[in-house]
Amino acid sequence: MNILIGGAWPYANYKLHLGHVAGLIGGDLLARYHRAKGDKVIYVSGSDCHGTPITERAKQEGISPKEISSKYHELFVKSFEGLNFSYDLYTSTETDYHKEKVKEIVKKSYENGAIYEKVEPQAYCEHCQKFMADRELQIVCPNCGNITKGDTCDCGYSPTDEDLIGATCRECGNKTVQKDNKNLYISLSKMQGEIEKYVAENKHRWRTNAQNETEKYLREGLRDRAITRDLTWGIDVPVEGYDDKKLYVWIEAVLGYVTAAMKVCEDRELDFDSFWRNPNPPSGVESDGENDSKIYMVHGKDNITFHSIIFPAILLSLKEEYRLPDVIVSSEYLNFNNEKASKSKGNAISALDAIENLNVDTLRFHLISNGPERKDTNFTISEYVATHNNEVTNKLGNFVNRTLKFKGISEIPNGKLDDAIEEKIKTAYEEIGKCIETLEFKEAAEKAIRLVDDANKYYDDRKPWIQFKEDIDGFNDTNERLDLLALDKSGALVVIENKLDDTGKDVSGKFAIIGFSNGGGDALFMHEFLKEEGYESVCILVDAVNNPCFKELRAKNNADANIYVYASDSRDPKNDRINGRAWTAMKKGLIVEENFQGIDVGHGRMLKETFPLWSEIIKNF
Repeated sequence: MNILIGGAWPYANYKLHLGHVAGLIGGDLLARYHRAKGDKVIYVSGSDCHGTPITERAKQEGISPKEISSKYHELFVKSFEGLNFSYDLYTSTETDYHKEKVKEIVKKSYENGAIYEKVEPQAYCEHCQKFMADRELQIVCPNCGNITKGDTCDCGYSPTDEDLIGATCRECGNKTVQKDNKNLYISLSKMQGEIEKYVAENKHRWRTNAQNETEKYLREGLRDRAITRDLTWGIDVPVEGYDDKKLYVWIEAVLGYVTAAMKVCEDRELDFDSFWRNPNPPSGVESDGENDSKIYMVHGKDNITFHSIIFPAILLSLKEEYRLPDVIVSSEYLNFNNEKASKSKGNAISALDAIENLNVDTLRFHLISNGPERKDTNFTISEYVATHNNEVTNKLGNFVNRTLKFKGISEIPNGKLDDAIEEKIKTAYEEIGKCIETLEFKEAAEKAIRLVDDANKYYDDRKPWIQFKEDIDGFNDTNERLDLLALDKSGALVVIENKLDDTGKDVSGKFAIIGFSNGGGDALFMHEFLKEEGYESVCILVDAVNNPCFKELRAKNNADANIYVYASDSRDPKNDRINGRAWTAMKKGLIVEENFQGIDVGHGRMLKETFPLWSEIIKNF
């Protein structure tokens, strides 16, 4: 199948923050998933370099719009590369290729009669002597009563032309007047029926917020929309008589999906028509044929109607059998510490800061597993650290590590794959794939971690550390099954072992906590193995002082400064001679959390009882 994925084009007027990333990362997940399935994928996006937001930022920084857009475009490229986004092309609206293709498309729509000229009153500032763009105006929002820009309010309300009458010029503070102005408009009203049919046949593939917002606009009736503005920065209008105007940024930005896909196809000698001129399937029929295609649009909820109504209308106006977007992947907002992201407050975490200070892979997982799919969600460093430490490091990292790096194993042993394990893996893959294709990314992440939990339980139940000594055939069978799971999850022999403190700082080293309630032989075996694997310190938890394991390890403890022993019924570890070393390890930051690299070898009850005491100790040092 041919898959085309378009990620929203961020304005090149400020740094990307994690809210932007949370709304776009679903596109990268889809691209990687479809490539893994063997589909042909084109995944594109770029920087939106034109329009009033760019000129406003340029004024603030005292440089030209071109310089400001180039500056932030380069930062965007660095951000997406650092976050491992797998775009086939990340471009910008400032390329000559994009500009020329956009002018061709707009001219074609004009020639088809879908774009026409109209004279209407528009806000004009007599002091600044210019027609004003909506975002250059300031009004009191009719919906919430707060002061807002004229393009959209934080409450979600989009002011009408009537709302903007008498608006204040944000540049000089004077009230504007209404003055006739000539512009080109796209006749959305004439395409209402076609758009309604398209929405009815495809909305079941969209996120709920996209369905609701689109249907609201359709109920209100589509209004023709201006595609030109009195601007000096942007793409020239390819129609005679409009030399003093530029194309409105919204029309040329959404056309970036088309121009970027065209560029990829040209560069790779691919058939563009097979991706974008495949007719949409009839209602109730899903795209699944080898020669069929599917188009995803990935963006935030503030851009829904541009992708579900306006962009499809532009494609329809060309009368060239363009396929319309099949799937709308529209996210809600990501807040920061229970506050909406705000440039003035500076409360959002920038993408570049996150790349520098956090683990990119676990950050990606956290934004997917805790992302704003159905409602606004909140990002805090502490919650990210919990995902990194508990979900990824302790579960996945520990599983892959102890499976693929078992003592004495230099290659995956030959063994018999358990039918039940094989079926569990196949079922998990099918279920996770279905979740991804139905945009249930959080559920997909949960199912993946559930499979890791099952794998860890299987490891503990099989006890390979005993099999290795007593039943080598059983050991080989166990590791055949576990290695299959581990390799499927890790993608390579790279294990995530980093541990973070509550600020996100890497404080890991290689340290382990092991829990035992049986004899000391297994504990000593695991300790020796971990030391050979480069662990700087091993902390062993024992369920009782009178356990033979504890007594045997006491001697080992006295001889090896890097082994720390703790018995759960020794209630004063600070003063206990042996456990004092464990306390010293914690004080040095060697152990930063009660479940750090926790290796439960089958005695979960003992660990559950022991860890709370450690947790209490750690809180107080």
